[in-house]
Amino acid sequence: MTISDPDFVPGVELSGALYEEAVRPILRDVFPGLRYTAARVGSGSEVLGFDTARSADHEWGPRLELFLAPADRDRYGADIRLLLAERLPKRVRGWPTNFRRSDDPLDPVGRMLPTEGPVDHRVDVHEAGAWLSERLGLEWAGAVPADREWLTVPQQRLAEVTGGAVFRDDLGVLTAARGALAWYPEQVWRYLLACQWQRISQEEAFVGRCAEVGDDLGSALVASRLVRDLMRLCLLLERRYAPYGKWLGSAFGRLAVAESLAPSLRGALAATEYRVREGHLGDAYEAVARMQNAVGLTDPVDPGRRPYHSRPFLVLRAERFARALARTVTSPELRGLPLVGGVDQWADSTDLLGRPDAVQAMARSLGRGVPERAGQ
Repeated sequence: MTISDPDFVPGVELSGALYEEAVRPILRDVFPGLRYTAARVGSGSEVLGFDTARSADHEWGPRLELFLAPADRDRYGADIRLLLAERLPKRVRGWPTNFRRSDDPLDPVGRMLPTEGPVDHRVDVHEAGAWLSERLGLEWAGAVPADREWLTVPQQRLAEVTGGAVFRDDLGVLTAARGALAWYPEQVWRYLLACQWQRISQEEAFVGRCAEVGDDLGSALVASRLVRDLMRLCLLLERRYAPYGKWLGSAFGRLAVAESLAPSLRGALAATEYRVREGHLGDAYEAVARMQNAVGLTDPVDPGRRPYHSRPFLVLRAERFARALARTVTSPELRGLPLVGGVDQWADSTDLLGRPDAVQAMARSLGRGVPERAGQ
């Protein structure tokens, strides 16, 4: 397939067409009365709403997740997959429903490929509870996770579960889970905000210190890290889960604050002189500090920049915001924790964050994960 043929449509729309025009009538005819959920959730740029024509080169196309009750999944799951392989149309909205699965371990992706035979489709059949447990790394039992459990789930995973679209939900499990996971409980939110301000406080003075010793490249590098942390902080303040690196800027660009804040962030990244870089960062610090005050979670904190101790570097002293927020954390599960935060505030390896078992093990080692169950 090429990215110009056929005309691009957003992937979630394409998945909806696959369900309405093909999967739904087939299931109605062969399994009348079957209760199920049909959705496009999980991995994929289309679930987050960031797909473009370029996305069609791999792991994109007419895809769907079907969720059955546990007994129905065991009884009908394999039959449904075979049925759809035989009866799905070869194309939906011009896009092939057949995927060629790569045997190359260095390129293990699926790509759409026309076929005249049975369709190797991407309609996957799951049981909702098991799927949620696998995606989140938690034992999903239908209840809102405990406060400390939230800290072990990457925001990318939360976005994948709560994004996309649900086309039908007879079972109600997925819709209930999406509602429960739509955003952090307030105490978790307060704690994560405190931790994000703490991250900024740890490096804001280094922009000047690196420049002072003649390391302008190092100064620019630290500034870029601070820009990233400010963007993630804005997503937290506007109650949006932060996606992984490829889509972080796109997600930030959809925020209400983006238009006014982006010039300062771009200026800090583009600056070739320290004082210019410091000025743009200071403007950004103050703007985000005012955002924090406007949310009303703490008494107002002075949003003005100031010297770093006796050194000639102008910073926000972001720890003031971290401490103010930390004082409002009353959850017994969170109030005694260091200001380290959720897993993607202290780790950003894609390979790690994509392995819930490894994330849970690391979180337990830091004393804030889900307690290990007997026998594990």
